[in-house]
Amino acid sequence: MNEYWIGIDLGGTNMKSAIFDTEFQPVFERSDATEAALGPHHVLHKMKRIIKEMLTGLKIEQSAVKGMGMGIPGLLDPNEGLSIFSPNFPEWENIRVVDEMKNEFSFPVFIDNDVRVNLYGEWLFGAGRGHENIFLITLGTGLGSGIVVDGNVLYGRTASAGEIGHMNMYREGRPCRCGSSGCLGRYVSAIGMVRSFTEQLELGRASIVRSWVGEEYADITAKMISDAYDQGDALAIEVMQETGRILGFGLANVINLLNPELVIIGGGMSAAGDRLLDTVRETINKHSLKLSSQACKVVQASLGGRAGMVGAAAYANKRLSL
Repeated sequence: MNEYWIGIDLGGTNMKSAIFDTEFQPVFERSDATEAALGPHHVLHKMKRIIKEMLTGLKIEQSAVKGMGMGIPGLLDPNEGLSIFSPNFPEWENIRVVDEMKNEFSFPVFIDNDVRVNLYGEWLFGAGRGHENIFLITLGTGLGSGIVVDGNVLYGRTASAGEIGHMNMYREGRPCRCGSSGCLGRYVSAIGMVRSFTEQLELGRASIVRSWVGEEYADITAKMISDAYDQGDALAIEVMQETGRILGFGLANVINLLNPELVIIGGGMSAAGDRLLDTVRETINKHSLKLSSQACKVVQASLGGRAGMVGAAAYANKRLSL
């Protein structure tokens, strides 16, 4: 009998689901709207339905599934299978995700943070393959990270290790939802970069982006800034480089602290590529310890949106191997 793994990557906008064979090659993948605004019970019910549809469509019995891993945003307790809080999911507090799944499925189910399942994916199958000391960040709406030191994924006492997005960069900077201010994620995430750009437009700076959106600054996206950069727009270049410098300072601290051999940049904003990363690398080289920075490369993630699914499945395999 063939055996399979399931990987789920739950995002604020979409949930990505996949079935893999025992070599972690994809058998089937799909993406569905999360519909987070409809509440946790709706989201969980939809996830169960999607899993059943995949199994039924492929004529796979539950007994053939070795295990399922799920990446869940926010704070959680992986050992208890408890999602404590997820900032982009209304009323999502203390949700016993694993128990909910065990009520429907006979195979083992495990949860971890969404960024860490991306880390497992890139480490085992993507840009980090073959490396033992890795720092991965996901640059998107927010900023998250995962850490591998000497071949071990770091979790910390409350499974919160790697919250680089809340590294204080400015003593009194932009307020953050965590209750502090000046956090790195308020400047280098997609939202942060768009805010930096918009603030300059409000001060009267010229940009081609103004001709695209008029006075509707809320319509500005990180991709627009990248497109304007490619057209030689002075403000877009300035903001992209300043964003890269701030991220570079943050990563210089990480490199000095953790001494990784590889920093992997993932998430939607990583599509900016060298527009952003050239300045990141330059800042790291200037402001981190020379021995550490020379031993570390900064690269883009290679698996794109698939990292979380295959990483979640591989994480389930690791949990069962313990």
